[in-house]
Amino acid sequence: MTSSPSATDLYCVMGNPVAHSRSPAIHARFAELTGQRLRYERRLVALDGFAQAVRDFRAEGGRGCNITVPFKFEAQALATTCSERVHLAGAANTLRFQPDGSIQADNTDGLGLVADITRNAGVPLQGARVLLVGAGGAAAGVLGPVLQAGAVHVTVANRTLAKAQALVQSHSALAALQKAELLALSPQALEADFDVIINATASSLAGAEAPVPAHVLRPGSLAYDMMYGPAAQGFLDWARRHGAVPRDGLGMLVEQAAEAFLLWRGVRPPSGQVLQEMRQGA
Repeated sequence: MTSSPSATDLYCVMGNPVAHSRSPAIHARFAELTGQRLRYERRLVALDGFAQAVRDFRAEGGRGCNITVPFKFEAQALATTCSERVHLAGAANTLRFQPDGSIQADNTDGLGLVADITRNAGVPLQGARVLLVGAGGAAAGVLGPVLQAGAVHVTVANRTLAKAQALVQSHSALAALQKAELLALSPQALEADFDVIINATASSLAGAEAPVPAHVLRPGSLAYDMMYGPAAQGFLDWARRHGAVPRDGLGMLVEQAAEAFLLWRGVRPPSGQVLQEMRQGA
């Protein structure tokens, strides 16, 4: 839904922490390139104050918001209606506030990841063997779209095996529909190498070692960290040392933002152009 030419609609990203977020710059550039009038802000939210922050933002005239850690599960619970992606993931990263007071929730993370891998990196997921590292909200948000993109095998690896098993169980029907093999393993049980390795943990951010053994990589594997910037560097360096092709999550950030922008404004922004500009430091 677009607004009248004279209106400037208010959007934001809510999280804790949130100062590092590049979403305001991305959405400002989307608006500039598509002729949309909007203002997009960062909102630091108290860990126990998410629902109140949403109410306050709506009272200020907010039209929608992106949600980052640690509020994606709360966002899903707060919504009036949820997309199938949200139901599958149990988490939302995009809220749209409707005139009737209802809240529409979506999860654009997986769409953004798949778009960045297949379109921007040029790596097909159709027929691929994929390792998804982690079983939290980030992993839950992308597993469904990865299966729908045609991966023939996905292993979910997590230190707490029960969490990986729960994520696999919640996606078992989709995997069967897609005729894909879906497994849960602990990192030390991993044996095979993979075409694509997706790090959905915060291991790099914590300065930790790579969360899986190096033999999951082979020359030419895509090693993708959903973090971007300095937070992804440890994982990317590890992947490079073992002959894999490293890629950070900046493209995912831009592509998931484009999906949110489309939901809010009814216009698809030129995400590829904006990603190129950001890579070049423009």
